[in-house]
Amino acid sequence: MPRRFFPATAMPDSDWWRALWPDPACVLKKLCFKPEMSAVDLCCGDGHFTQAMASMLKGPVYGLEIDPQMLQAAKSRTIGNVCWIEADARDLVQKLPEPVDVVYMANTFHGVLEPTEMARIAGEALKPGGLFIVVNWHVALPEETRVLGKARGPRKALRMSPVQTSKKVEPAGLSLIQIVELRPFHYGAIFQKPAE
Repeated sequence: MPRRFFPATAMPDSDWWRALWPDPACVLKKLCFKPEMSAVDLCCGDGHFTQAMASMLKGPVYGLEIDPQMLQAAKSRTIGNVCWIEADARDLVQKLPEPVDVVYMANTFHGVLEPTEMARIAGEALKPGGLFIVVNWHVALPEETRVLGKARGPRKALRMSPVQTSKKVEPAGLSLIQIVELRPFHYGAIFQKPAE
């Protein structure tokens, strides 16, 4: 499988990323993360959310990223017990040493070329009853989602409503259990793998 980036999913500069997500630990708590969980931050970028996971979770934390420069940035800024994996997101199951409680994907799902297949892969990486959590931009024009005075986020045609996200994920065998508003511009869609 060739290595390639998902369209329109480049890591933004750290200033506006931190302005958009000033308290990543608070976001994770809203999204049902619990201390006893293990997790993978899929397409982790510079590790902004991975660091928060490492600080709050007792279970193993994995940061998976295809871009070696981003992965190096994540390693240099993250303190805590994280296992770093340089790989294509679609190779998650082969690269992850064990199933996890949560597969977390923030600001990337809109660019996945085959989203139902990506959801299926996430499901395979989960323990029974585990969660696939997708953080997406609400559908809006970039001019309507301004951060530090500039239009931000993918073009409107790429953005997915919670209903659209569910229609892509649920055919992979995961059930939507909750939509969490992440103001001002995002939502978190929480899907669950059936318990055995």
